Amino acid sequence: MINGGHVILYSRDAEADRAFFREVLGYPHVDAGGGWLIFKTPPGELAVHPADGPPAQEFYLMCDDLAATMAELGERGVEFTRPPSDRGWGVLTGIRLPGGGELGLYEPRHPIAHSLPG
Repeated sequence: MINGGHVILYSRDAEADRAFFREVLGYPHVDAGGGWLIFKTPPGELAVHPADGPPAQEFYLMCDDLAATMAELGERGVEFTRPPSDRGWGVLTGIRLPGGGELGLYEPRHPIAHSLPG
């Protein structure tokens, strides 16, 4: 059966973004050949939201304490794209990737699915 998921981030500067995940976030990785790094991510969740426009995908990083995580990442030179905002379901900010992309970063206030057994 299905044993995992694979997220792809398209980037204008893939090398810089790979270095960000490797060096700044410290994600373990394997080299699939020719410098194509594949990173081990933290446990994940999948949510399906309704859309009025065309289908889209988003990728968010989650943390237990957004203020502490922002302080630690800020010390590592991470740029935040917006101040934290309380969305009810969590407190959200964004981080700028070196290649120009943005990832959401949030402290959830909803039940966490990735902690479920099985």
